[in-house]
Amino acid sequence: MNLNRAIIIGRVTQDPELKTTPSGQSVCNISIATNRTWTNNETKERQEKAEFHNIVAWGRLAEIANQYLTRGGLVMFEGRIETRSWDDPSGNKRYRTEIIAENMQLGPRSMSDQQAPSGSQRQPESDNQGSSPAPAAPSRNSGSVDEIPTIESDEPISSSDSSEGKNEDEGGEINVKNIPF
Repeated sequence: MNLNRAIIIGRVTQDPELKTTPSGQSVCNISIATNRTWTNNETKERQEKAEFHNIVAWGRLAEIANQYLTRGGLVMFEGRIETRSWDDPSGNKRYRTEIIAENMQLGPRSMSDQQAPSGSQRQPESDNQGSSPAPAAPSRNSGSVDEIPTIESDEPISSSDSSEGKNEDEGGEINVKNIPF
């Protein structure tokens, strides 16, 4: 039995980069930083080391990640690890290890994000023209804890739009209107 599964919880290091393939499929590159802390046995000093991870999301998950993730935001990705290789312009073999995202869960939002109008969130540039800002996001009581929504991608990554004609209940695309935030 083989298993290739990665779960990463960390902070976004830069705003996501959304692109579209020639076939029209969305792909988003995201960089996540995780850290590890420990105490050095000899010096008794607390030490910390950061690790950086490359995340690739496809399809609707890519669009949602681009819309809601910003630098510094906490996020969890679940997916599989893949290493791809290519030859650079000078003829050297290059390698890049990435996590291909299958699920994403957004972390809690800061108070400044909760009180800012939702129209101020990053949107693709073409969507910002001519649109009016949305009303302010609802404020939360400081004592209550809301459930953090999970976003899962059930669509196949290698095929292009194989979910045509299906609705959300039949395993089709995630409808943004059904996301509870």
